[in-house]
Amino acid sequence: MTIKEAQEIVDKWITTTGVRYFNELTNTAMLMEEVGEVARIMARQYGEQSFKKSDKEVNLADEMADVLFVLICLANQTGIDLTEALEKNLDKKNMRDAERHKNNEKLK
Repeated sequence: MTIKEAQEIVDKWITTTGVRYFNELTNTAMLMEEVGEVARIMARQYGEQSFKKSDKEVNLADEMADVLFVLICLANQTGIDLTEALEKNLDKKNMRDAERHKNNEKLK
C-alpha cells in the first residue's frame, strides 16, 4: 500500500464506518495520546521501566499503526499530501545533513 492509498483508505473508512472526522484539535490530542502509548511500551520494552500487569497484552506494532492512522486523519483533513510532504522533507534532510552525521563524533 502506498501512502496515497493509505490516505484514501482512511478517508473512506472515516466517511463510512467512522461517520466523520473528529475536529483537528481532537485528533491532535488523540495523536499525542497514541504517541504516549508507544512511548510507554518503548520505555518498558527497551528502557529501564518494567512492565505492569496491565501492560502484558501490549502490541507495539498496533500502537504504531494507531499513531499512523491518526496522523493520516490529520493530513486528510488539513489537505496535506503525505507522499509529497515526505519527499520534500527527505530532500531537505539530504541537503541539510549531507555531511553532518558523517562528521558527528558521537555516532562513530
